[in-house]
Amino acid sequence: MILVEKSLGNLGDAAWAERLEGATIDLLELDQWQAQRNRFRLKTKAGTEVAVALERNSHLHDGDILGWDEATRTAIATRIHLKEVLVIQLDALLANPAETLARTCFELGHALGNQHWPAVVKGTTVYVPLTVDRQVMASVMKTHAFVGITYDFRPGSMVIPYLAPHEARRLFGGANATPHSHVAAVLEPETHQHVDAQGQTFSHSHDTPDPGQKHDHDHDHVH
Repeated sequence: MILVEKSLGNLGDAAWAERLEGATIDLLELDQWQAQRNRFRLKTKAGTEVAVALERNSHLHDGDILGWDEATRTAIATRIHLKEVLVIQLDALLANPAETLARTCFELGHALGNQHWPAVVKGTTVYVPLTVDRQVMASVMKTHAFVGITYDFRPGSMVIPYLAPHEARRLFGGANATPHSHVAAVLEPETHQHVDAQGQTFSHSHDTPDPGQKHDHDHDHVH
């Protein structure tokens, strides 16, 4: 077992790239939840046990080098599997009157909240982790057609360097759950629709009950 209290460098560093040419890279594979922890114990693909004990409020990054054996020319490095992120740009809104700016931001917040999607705001950029199928999230944004707002999807590895540890935990820490999405649709009165993580649509109606009759059903929401 090896104890890791800090990384030695990163596979992307020029000095290490040259040093590791022809070397064996033993990967410690982490999902996006494990990557936000600063203390854990896992085995590499080759079976080496690694105990990670980083400083508080620090975490590993994709490609971090955790160990290097000069004799065998073997390095232990991280591979972090992050989901994509919906990146929403608001900077074009700043040219609008304050009333328009406030209304659009409120409507965007309402739309994201209605889907129960977590989000992180940095400056004029909003980051939303993919908690349902990418096409479902794109459909929601297209349906609302916010004027002055642009969006695209980016790999999580491109986003995480811009986030503080607590922001990364919010963005990636809970995104492995299986939530659902509400997509606007034309339905009969007292009917609404759900879309699950696989993009399947379910509709059900709410019949008007008799006075005093209880209406009840379960809605499993993941926050």
